[in-house]
Amino acid sequence: MIIGWNSGPAPSLVLLLGLIAGWLGLGLAGLLRPHSVGFVARVIFPVGALVGLAVGLVGLGALRPGSLPQTLVLPLGLPDLPFHLRLDALAGFFVLLLGAAGMGISIFAAGYFRAGQGTAPGLLCLQYHVFLASMALVLLADDAYLFMVAWETMALSSYFLVTTQHRIPEIRRAGFLYLLIAHVGAIGILLSFGVLQGGSWRFTFDAMRGQTLGPAWASVAFLLALGGFGAKAGLVPMHVWLPEAHPAAPSPVSALMSGVMLKTAVYGFLRVSFDLLHAPQWWWGGVALAVGLGTGLFGAVFAAVQTDMKRLLAYSSIENVGLIFTAVGLGLLFQSFGLHLFAALALSAALIHALNHALFKSLLFLATGSVLHATGERNLGKLGGLIRRMPWVATVALVGTLAIAGLPPLNGFVSEWLLLQAFLSTPEIPQPFVNMLVPLGAAALALTVALAGYVMVKFYGVIFLGQPREPALAEAHPAGWLERIGLTWLALGCVVLGAFPRLLLDAAAPITASLVGATVRRGRFAWAIAPIAPERASYSGLLFLAGILGVVGFTFLAVRRIYHGRVRRTAPWDCGYPWQTPRMQDTAEGFGQPIRHIFGSAFRLERELPSPWDTAPRYRIHIEDRLWRLLYVPLGRAVQRLADAVAVVQGGRLAVYLLYAFLTLIGLLVFVL
Repeated sequence: MIIGWNSGPAPSLVLLLGLIAGWLGLGLAGLLRPHSVGFVARVIFPVGALVGLAVGLVGLGALRPGSLPQTLVLPLGLPDLPFHLRLDALAGFFVLLLGAAGMGISIFAAGYFRAGQGTAPGLLCLQYHVFLASMALVLLADDAYLFMVAWETMALSSYFLVTTQHRIPEIRRAGFLYLLIAHVGAIGILLSFGVLQGGSWRFTFDAMRGQTLGPAWASVAFLLALGGFGAKAGLVPMHVWLPEAHPAAPSPVSALMSGVMLKTAVYGFLRVSFDLLHAPQWWWGGVALAVGLGTGLFGAVFAAVQTDMKRLLAYSSIENVGLIFTAVGLGLLFQSFGLHLFAALALSAALIHALNHALFKSLLFLATGSVLHATGERNLGKLGGLIRRMPWVATVALVGTLAIAGLPPLNGFVSEWLLLQAFLSTPEIPQPFVNMLVPLGAAALALTVALAGYVMVKFYGVIFLGQPREPALAEAHPAGWLERIGLTWLALGCVVLGAFPRLLLDAAAPITASLVGATVRRGRFAWAIAPIAPERASYSGLLFLAGILGVVGFTFLAVRRIYHGRVRRTAPWDCGYPWQTPRMQDTAEGFGQPIRHIFGSAFRLERELPSPWDTAPRYRIHIEDRLWRLLYVPLGRAVQRLADAVAVVQGGRLAVYLLYAFLTLIGLLVFVL
């Protein structure tokens, strides 16, 4: 029952609430037959995917030109603290992201989950759909109370999904670390909301928008939000949970966490920094820009040296989140100097990369899930040659690989090109100090993007190309039809949004208009974009795609029809040495060796080297993040010492506890008098 209408009828918001309730109902339906994999995976998950599609369409409707924000007040919560909801352009964009990615992931999950996953299928179904529903409520919350309730529900449900294989100690430790960092971040977010209230007891976002904070308190709220949402997003140095939790979780859960959950943190930071706070200070953008660039470069470097395919993708997520926050920092920087058009350009790059990353990173995590099911391996050193055994998965994974590497005409290129255009516009900033430093950021961005491409060559080449490194890979089976549908949905998203980039700018336009007061120019023609002016820079993904298809088609016809028309198969060029074996192929360690040498100070290395007399030589290298031992290990020891000191008061004797109570009472009396 709805008890409040703040701005007239809200049909889209009511429909969205019904769809969220549908997700929760599907989760509860899984408990009817908790041990039936067929019922849960083949019935509930496909229906949940259709709900996700409907959620995405509702989010898309909120981005139509002229759409007004819709608000509701629900009779839930505490007395005098009902839940407030709002569907505006910013929320609608991320609802679209959630629905589009959730659709593909849920279809894939219908073919992925099997018996023996640790958690009973029905309970896993409940956790999964509660996770989806809580993320949707985070995006719709219009007060701090509902936001924090949904945020904590999202954290708890995802924790249980991460620890699906809870009987394995390493997975339990990864889940605990994730939950710990999540709650530390939640404290920062809660404190930020407390500062935004400005001393009042009104918890709604509308009340926070009406507060006029001084520069000092506004900066405190901004920094708390950056730390709180940065912990969930995986910004350095709060990233340590991410490369542990993603490999521990089932692949559909990893895809949801990386592709969607990280974007709720981006949404929250955008909501606070552009919507709830007024008049950003220029150094806010500088801080966000520096943190984003550092995170992006860190993630790319560590991804390059990984030998576990899911850990590689986890560090790649850190790199892409860094790029998103880099764009947000640029937007704050431009906005603080009144350069609204360039602020809209940077903000559009951040929004579009968030959507693109949701598609191609979900696609790659799901592809690794198919590989893991087919081979039982996620160690890159034991894979290879799977393009022959799994051609469908290899094809869609190639689309995701090229997209995440930022190559045209796929969607990843669009957002990275827009971010580069934003960097090229920084000379317009009327601040010599900033103009001197920002080119260094552009260089760091170029290095990060180049390393990301290097990482993806390693990822795809080691897994799918060459010869199988283990005899058991000859028994690898292709993905099922439900898995193929989910993968194809996400791959088509990468291709369509890359070929028609104007769709992305159209989706971002109402958001930039409401947050920074400007929209990016989209170009004269429907198939091309020119974000600033056609004479400065323009891009057409459709023409680029047509050119590639034309060249490939002409070459095919020339060889098959004009030249000789015969198909000849022969062994590839082998440098005159025909006895090639899988051991002669480049390995994941070999790909990462140059990065280990160049960025050696960033790693803590442990090597196990064979001696010349070993009959069975073994080479092993373990790479550890230095920040873990420099920051988290000392912090953990300090907390343990503090806990030991406080534990002294726990004497275990009733007389001691009564003495504590008596002394406390005496102290209160002295204070009052």
